[in-house]
Amino acid sequence: MKSDRLLSILLLLQTRGRVPAHELAERLEVSVRTIYRDIEALSASGVPVYAERGRHGGIELLAGFRTDVTGLTADESRALFILAAQGAHAALGLDAALGSALRKVMAALPAPYRPAAEVTSRRILVDATRWKGGPQRAVDLEVLQDAVFADRRLKLRYRHSGEREPNTYTVDPYGLVAKAGVWYLVADRRGGPRLFRADRIQSARMLDDPVRRRPGVELADVWEVLRRQIEESPGGLEVTVRVRRERLDMFLRITASSLAELPDDGEGEWVTARLSYPFVRATRQLLAFSDGVEVLSPPEVRAELLAAARSVTDLYR
Repeated sequence: MKSDRLLSILLLLQTRGRVPAHELAERLEVSVRTIYRDIEALSASGVPVYAERGRHGGIELLAGFRTDVTGLTADESRALFILAAQGAHAALGLDAALGSALRKVMAALPAPYRPAAEVTSRRILVDATRWKGGPQRAVDLEVLQDAVFADRRLKLRYRHSGEREPNTYTVDPYGLVAKAGVWYLVADRRGGPRLFRADRIQSARMLDDPVRRRPGVELADVWEVLRRQIEESPGGLEVTVRVRRERLDMFLRITASSLAELPDDGEGEWVTARLSYPFVRATRQLLAFSDGVEVLSPPEVRAELLAAARSVTDLYR
């Protein structure tokens, strides 16, 4: 709707200051011509907005102009209160600020929408942590957060999974990402994108050197590249197994990240499935199913599981 678009333009200009017309058009998915018509409509309604042409031009509000925007819809007001997921704000030390902000939003909401927003905060709860994730090392994000907002480089002592001793890295941070209750630092190291799990950072020190990010690259861009690398990376080792049907549900839940394809439903006591693992030792995960899962191929995986089972048997003799 045009009224929603005009409100969006006004909010963007209040937040960003001068914004090029083509950027507004891209954000709102309309043509540049439509943006200029919207600017004329805002001006006609008394909003002091103007456009400057040229290379460094753009659309801008008159200096000092502010307006209280309370034109939220019922769904928008609910969305704001669902946004307050537990965990992320606490880790960043922003729980109190979030509560204060939501109280201000509640006061600014149109009166008919306040009850719905209040009920939403009591009826909808977002918990981003996984079930039975196990104890996690406490994460201090203060230094990482300071460096991100101050645009400074970081010196890290970081321990990789499977390694006892940490390594030292100097990195250029783009930002922090919380995924499934786990915090990650997204940064460049020597000009290449890297992902550092926050609970594996042994120490972090903000340097005086300004950050050296790649021009035009934002946090969301780097995260997308890293996310795809992780999710689309080949497992390297294809494993074919057969699973007892009575254990299939549990098998699918536990091995979800390693499944190469969903097993055929088929008939009978056993179902065949294909898995993908990064290396042979990782297949020891399958021992958790005891006699509920049998490896059919390759032979080296059968040998690995047999050796692991024998070592357990020897331990308890």
